[in-house]
Amino acid sequence: MAAVLVLAGLALAATVFVFVMLALVLQVAIRIILFPLFLLKWIVTGLVMLVVGPVLALVGLLLAIVFAALVAVPLLPLLVLGTFVWLIVRANRRPAVA
Repeated sequence: MAAVLVLAGLALAATVFVFVMLALVLQVAIRIILFPLFLLKWIVTGLVMLVVGPVLALVGLLLAIVFAALVAVPLLPLLVLGTFVWLIVRANRRPAVA
């Protein structure tokens, strides 16, 4: 009984191996046949990114500035308070003796 199960497993493994190899050969053949189209797609994508890339960079920079302002504006009162405290402490310092 065990020998039958082993042979069935080997037959199943061999069948799967054959199908995987057939699929791999078919995939390679399709890629070789369609390579000019893939190459054309890569060239068109590169040209589009030459146009779209700087636009996306500018939009990203603008968004970074906007988000920085959104974070900084609520902290402005603390900055003003810190500036006043710094000016008061600085005005009360004694000059160094030379």
